[in-house]
Amino acid sequence: MDDPELQARLAALDSELEEGDITEKGYQKRRTLLLSQYSVGSDMSDMGPSSQQAYQIRNDPTSQFNRRDSARDSAHSSRSLSTHLESGTMTSATVTQYGGMSRESTMVGSAQEWGGIDAVGAGVRASYAPGQLHVRNGSVSQQSLNPRDSMATSMHIRSPSTASGAASIPPPVAYQQPQYDYNRQHPPHIASPMEYPVNSEYEGPSSPRRESRENTLGGYFSDFTAAGYDHNNMMHRYPGEQGIAFSPSAAIPPPMLGSNDLPPPGAVNHMLPLEPRDVPFAVYDPHNSNTPMSEFDNLASVLRHRAGSVPKQSAYIVLDSRGKEMAACSWEKLASRAEKVAQVIRDKSNLYRGDRVALVYRDVEVIEFAVALFGCFIAGVVAVPINNLEDYQKLNYVLTTTQSHLALTTDNNLKVFQRDLTTQKLSWPRGVEWWKTNEFGSWRPGKNQDLPALSVPDLAYIDFARSPEGELRGVVMSHRTIMHQMACLSAIISTVPNNDSKNTSHPGSRDRAGPPMSGRQAGDILVSYLDPRQGIGMIFGALLAVYGGQTTVWLSQATATTPGLYANIITRYKATLCLADYPALKLVAYNYQKEPMVTRNFQKRVTVDFATVRFMLIDALTVDPEFHEILADRWLRPLGNKRARDAVAPMLCLPEHGGMVISMRDWLGGEERMGCPLHQPEEHEDSEPEEPEDGPGQGVGVGVNGYSSLLSGGITKKEGKKVTELMEVLLDKEALKTNDVVVLAVGEEAQKKAGDPGAVRVGAFGYPIPDATLAVVDPETLLLCAPNVIGEIWVDSPSLSGGFWALTKQTESIFHARPYRFEEGNPHPVNLELEFLRTGLLGCVIEGKIFVLGLYEDRLRQKVEWVEEGAEGREEFRCFFVQHLVFSVMKNIPKIYDCSAFDVYVNEEHLPIILLESQAASTAPTSAGGVARQLDIALLDQLSERCMDVLLSEHHLRVYCVMITAPNTLPRVLKNGRREIGNMLCRNEFHSGTLPCVHVKFGVHRAVLNLPIGIDPNGGIWSHLSTQSRQDILLMQEKQYSGVDYREVVIDDRTSTPLNNFSSIVDLLQWRVARQAEELSYCTIDARCREGKNVTWKKLDTKIAAVAGQIKNKWKVKAGDHVVLMYTHSEDFVFAVHACFCLGVVAVPLAPLDQNRLNEDIPALLHMIADFRVKAVLVNTEVDHLLKGKPLSTHLKQSAAVLNIHMPPIHNTAKPPRSNSGCRDLGLAMNPDWVRSESIALVWTYWTPDQRRVAVGLGHDTIMGICKVMKETCQMTSSRPVVGCVRSTSGVGFVVSLLMGVFVGAPTYLVSPVDFAQNPLSLFLTLSRYKVKDTYATPQMLDHAISTMPSKGFTMLELKNMMITCEGRPRPDIFQRVRLHFATTGLDKTAINTIYSHVLNPMVASRSYTNTEPIELWLDTKALRRGLVYPVDPETCPNALLVQDSGMVPVSTQVAVVNPETCMLCRTGEYGEIWVESEACVKSFYGSKDAFDVDRFNGKTMDGDLRITYVRTGDLGFLHTVSRPIGPGGAQVEMQVLFVLGSIGETFEVNGLSHFPMDIEDSVERCHRNIVSGGSAVFQAGGLVVVLVEVRVKSYLASMVPVIVNAILNEHQLVVDIVAFVGKGDFPRSRLGEKQRGKILASWVTRKMRTIAQFGIRDTDRNENHETDQPPTVEETSHSMTGGGGDEKRGIDLPFELADNQLSGSSMIELPTFYAGSPIEEMLAGGSEGTSHHSMTNSASMMPTVSPPPPKSAKRQTISYQQNLYIVHPSATGGERGADSTAVPEN
Repeated sequence: MDDPELQARLAALDSELEEGDITEKGYQKRRTLLLSQYSVGSDMSDMGPSSQQAYQIRNDPTSQFNRRDSARDSAHSSRSLSTHLESGTMTSATVTQYGGMSRESTMVGSAQEWGGIDAVGAGVRASYAPGQLHVRNGSVSQQSLNPRDSMATSMHIRSPSTASGAASIPPPVAYQQPQYDYNRQHPPHIASPMEYPVNSEYEGPSSPRRESRENTLGGYFSDFTAAGYDHNNMMHRYPGEQGIAFSPSAAIPPPMLGSNDLPPPGAVNHMLPLEPRDVPFAVYDPHNSNTPMSEFDNLASVLRHRAGSVPKQSAYIVLDSRGKEMAACSWEKLASRAEKVAQVIRDKSNLYRGDRVALVYRDVEVIEFAVALFGCFIAGVVAVPINNLEDYQKLNYVLTTTQSHLALTTDNNLKVFQRDLTTQKLSWPRGVEWWKTNEFGSWRPGKNQDLPALSVPDLAYIDFARSPEGELRGVVMSHRTIMHQMACLSAIISTVPNNDSKNTSHPGSRDRAGPPMSGRQAGDILVSYLDPRQGIGMIFGALLAVYGGQTTVWLSQATATTPGLYANIITRYKATLCLADYPALKLVAYNYQKEPMVTRNFQKRVTVDFATVRFMLIDALTVDPEFHEILADRWLRPLGNKRARDAVAPMLCLPEHGGMVISMRDWLGGEERMGCPLHQPEEHEDSEPEEPEDGPGQGVGVGVNGYSSLLSGGITKKEGKKVTELMEVLLDKEALKTNDVVVLAVGEEAQKKAGDPGAVRVGAFGYPIPDATLAVVDPETLLLCAPNVIGEIWVDSPSLSGGFWALTKQTESIFHARPYRFEEGNPHPVNLELEFLRTGLLGCVIEGKIFVLGLYEDRLRQKVEWVEEGAEGREEFRCFFVQHLVFSVMKNIPKIYDCSAFDVYVNEEHLPIILLESQAASTAPTSAGGVARQLDIALLDQLSERCMDVLLSEHHLRVYCVMITAPNTLPRVLKNGRREIGNMLCRNEFHSGTLPCVHVKFGVHRAVLNLPIGIDPNGGIWSHLSTQSRQDILLMQEKQYSGVDYREVVIDDRTSTPLNNFSSIVDLLQWRVARQAEELSYCTIDARCREGKNVTWKKLDTKIAAVAGQIKNKWKVKAGDHVVLMYTHSEDFVFAVHACFCLGVVAVPLAPLDQNRLNEDIPALLHMIADFRVKAVLVNTEVDHLLKGKPLSTHLKQSAAVLNIHMPPIHNTAKPPRSNSGCRDLGLAMNPDWVRSESIALVWTYWTPDQRRVAVGLGHDTIMGICKVMKETCQMTSSRPVVGCVRSTSGVGFVVSLLMGVFVGAPTYLVSPVDFAQNPLSLFLTLSRYKVKDTYATPQMLDHAISTMPSKGFTMLELKNMMITCEGRPRPDIFQRVRLHFATTGLDKTAINTIYSHVLNPMVASRSYTNTEPIELWLDTKALRRGLVYPVDPETCPNALLVQDSGMVPVSTQVAVVNPETCMLCRTGEYGEIWVESEACVKSFYGSKDAFDVDRFNGKTMDGDLRITYVRTGDLGFLHTVSRPIGPGGAQVEMQVLFVLGSIGETFEVNGLSHFPMDIEDSVERCHRNIVSGGSAVFQAGGLVVVLVEVRVKSYLASMVPVIVNAILNEHQLVVDIVAFVGKGDFPRSRLGEKQRGKILASWVTRKMRTIAQFGIRDTDRNENHETDQPPTVEETSHSMTGGGGDEKRGIDLPFELADNQLSGSSMIELPTFYAGSPIEEMLAGGSEGTSHHSMTNSASMMPTVSPPPPKSAKRQTISYQQNLYIVHPSATGGERGADSTAVPEN
């Protein structure tokens, strides 16, 4: 390196470094830039000796201190430093490199860290200050030490000279990382302050001085967040083994890269963290320029200093709302009262150092609060301010969380608190002692008594604040952190130029002692109205007031409402600092614009003058540059402030994290050290350096005062805007939506173009505060953002807290977050090894200044509605900031009081919600005592539509939902004592459905883009196209049909007689009478579990014969006639049934009429009498009395007359004539014609929940077949009795109660359902007493038993088979409930078995004696809607549907799963209609002439065995094969089980996808607590999907509508059309509490439904809806039915490629074996119904658009489609018969 010019410039640079004019970092940067300009690489062999030596020293990797130094590094550094000292080569640069000696290290909290070099004298101190180990007056305090603290250096104070005294620096002792617990004692190896090494030079973001934020995590509290941290592992951020690779934390530039080594452009495009700036001077006491603030370790010592130095100066002045002084306090008084509080705490509280003390004060009690706060500091306890005494829950939470056993307050607060507790009937917080500090007085020292020595803990106070989500969290603040905060803020404030200064000195220029040469007054006067008990109000009003010795004038926020008062107070007290926020300042400034003379003439003797105001500090999260112009030019300047623009200073504070300022304007300089491009960038490598005419010495520019700056390292020649001014930019609005920053204009140009509709005006706060490292990070990926990208602002500084109180995980994730970056050549992100605090603020850095757009929670996202060319496979989002949306709404829409917005994640899509507060939504009376106002629904609807249109036109935001509430009703948060809408609180209440909303309007057609469409939107899932698609997917799978276990012969276990030899139950009964005449046949059990009179087989025969004789001889009933048997559950019923069998009379059992439901039961009885031509009604005594009672008999006669039906005679069979003759004796033998298969002996009548009759006829062969199947399946024997209880008129109840005892020859015990309802224990005692092996139950009776009966006093060890009858899909919860409730009785879990009991076959499937628990499957609901069965893992698929099996097919039964349209067998992997072939199947729907009913009994599979004739159940299901360990050896046995999904008649189809109403209803009932259990019904009527909901509370139903709609959309991908509400008790239910769907649908169609509110969801023009003309029933009908649904018939032009489109994409989930390699992987990929989504872009025609496969076209193709609708047959529902059981397209 022979260039003399370069040698000269390097020498000048070395000289500047030695003289201390520049820092080490500045030296390195300028030197690297200088070498690059002269094309000199990293090889420095040609350099001169001095330069080479300096370079080598600074690049010695062993000398680099990481954020946490290792012992090896310290040892090496000390040895190297000693070598230089001994050799005499110790230069200033060497000192700077090894110990930071050229600049004082200023970590707050230790005097050594503030004064490693004597800032006043010329030499370096020869020894360490005692304060390094928190030593006062030379004695070591009993304070715990974190070994990291010694290495934690902070701000750097430039020493005037380091030329002398260098040799007096003692070599540091090598520091070994200690391993010890953090307790109140010193570590064993720490003997003296001399063991700590010299503080190293600042090393960038990973510098040791940034330890202080983490030091708050150490200390005394085992329950605190850092207790479990591995401190040793956190010590090393950049291990020495990794070399000196360049990073933001390194002070050394990377080696120069050649052209071949440079990465390609854009390959690695991260904006690295900004390097921290330094404070280039020491901070001195404003009242005494000879007192450096580094002498003080904590604010308690500063307070004592204030009391001694300025005792009579006012510390606090408190004003009332009228501006008059309420109280005042001097420094001496404040300190003496604080000392008194500390004394009382020390002497009388029994608290230990570091214990927590609550401070409970009102905001106006500023002085009392300050006294208590500093009293806690002096006493060595941790203060916990509580600023909301009215919130008892918060108070109790804070006291409990912090374990505060002492609370300081005032007498007045205590009285009010006690009164409130008494009023609200609350108890006092336990374990807390309350002291009234206003009664303590002042501390007076005795004679020769000194102040007690200070012994402060690490922590100073805990600041509790609520997160945006409303969570209350405490932020811990240490004394070290506070002192660093105060030093930073004091340094910033001290550089602010004065208004009246005539000095032309540069604002940053200072004399030898440190104070600015421009002059400043001693101490500031702060005027503040912010809450002094927390956040920034406490930092400035309490902490900085003591640190800076300023006088704090506190006033209430009410002063801002009085025009001119605030300005008068500023003038009266000659305020130099004003602490405010935007809302109050706007009120003050706008009042002045409206009436300026009111402010100027507020007080005649005082002329308003703002000349003294140096800083107007504004607490804000976002900057309002437009208001700044008004504030500065139209309020401050007219009222006398000559530097109004410079006085306005918005501060970026972190209210959630202690309130600390992280950015504000300042005059400190040093911004060129941050490592980011500034508005006047330095010369780059590729540009030739400008040759100054006056030589190299003029390479640096001149400042405003003609002198060069010693702080900034040079000023460029070009003149530009001042770096201290508030910068504002104009950003492209569209680019912001993609998180890109496109600057359209800056500064004045931005102000001129501010009206551009495509631009957003954004203001900057300023540079980050000194010593703060700032990064912009993608909040989702945690990657460093590119330079011009919006991201989350992460910051790290010793001025910030170290974490939350007692929240370890949140502390780690928020306060110790680590970003990632990509490195060239590495495809994986690399951890940056830096720890930051996540602020939650979204913004960017432009020219080094921070621009904030809002909180992370205040950003909305929405998926784009188009597909860019080439981007078909990528989802794109647009981002919107709430403040921009609110601004547009408030500006363009009248009658809006306030506004908020957020998005909700529903159905894998972000949907925007807008909340409006409007006076139009208020029902408050216009006058006191007046009537409530009526809501103007039309106006509210117009406001909603206008809101959607404005946001769509201005921001292209497709609003999903607009909700309107009355003013001041949305949830709010406290911000500086003012209530503001909390977006996240609104979101929380939105999700819970508790917003006080009176109107809601949806924009589904615009916002929801991903509604799925089936393969055939017109034909549905059973069409040929859809079926073929499934068949192609499942081509290799087996067809679904079960095997058959034929049992031709059934043997009686007692006699080995083949029971199949008997043709009827009558013959079998006669055989039982002949073989076991005197054995027990029947016995009744009463409610007290007492046996009735035993009935032997012989007596049973004589009773049957007697009743038969009456029927035949007395009442003249002939064979073939129909009689209704209406009996209670008794022996009389048994006699009557078997008597009818003997006579060939068709028995029609019927339950007794319910007196509470006569309007249903009597018409049903009369219609049955007419349809079946009933000859007589046979009853027993109880029913006879019921029917002959006056109310019922009158009703019955009147109804019969109206219906013109002849009422048959009613005969009581309870007391037949006595006879000893049996049936055989009387000649009552079976006629061969009666036992033919076509002959009917019994009619079972089933009643749907709607009281609709389904009748089936049974012949004697069917009766015997049912008995045969049950006996063989349940392995029933004559040795174990059977018990009959409920539902004995049909189905399994009839078979068990009246037939099975006869069939197997076992006794039958009858338990009355009435007795069971009164005492469920009677049934279970009977089961236990008689050791019953097989019984049956219904889910309803088990629910009743579980809820009313304890499982005590009986055992169920002998019960092997409890058959729970299910007519459809089994309830998944019933098994667990029964198992848990009866676990103490010994009931085996394998004995709880469900059976699939259908009206056409009482036992289609059963789990009896399979010795397995229920088999559970979680099914993908998206596949299920397409007809596919796809098991998934519930952990990966949260919306999966849980189904339980119904068991295996019983003996002599075969089940097939068939496509109901094509009649072809379904393959494994899809579901279809369940077809059954069995001896137990009934032969016909009795009395039906419908051809469709007849066809259901003649099912033939097109691709199966045509010899088999199936019965079609009308239920959907599938067969599934599993393996389970069975038997003692646990051998795996393969089982084929049946799963029932539901009735095909209840399903409905939308967009070609099938939905089960019960699943949607379950989602609805779970989504909101106001919905009654079982109180919802979903049905399709007139092409509209309607949801009817039963609610408990009728207020604010509009807020429930989005919750219901979102629940259905999220879980079922379906948008309903109408949501209607009924009050509790108005929901149609059956006697068993079942939903009466038929009645609901009928009343809706006929407009007779008594709804209290109806809401239309789709805003369409589907006309001729019957709901449109229906008037609202209540005032609360907050959204008129603007849309209806009529024209569901639409043509279709469906391209066949749509089917292929459903099979695109890649699988994200693992498929079962039988799906391996099948196209279903693509169909289900990505968790959606397919890639074809549609958007309701045309509200008039509702024409969905479908996206074809991506490679073909980027545009969406519009198609029209017809929904396939299913209607309910008028005569039957529930899948029981007729069209009700299958799908019929509506014509």
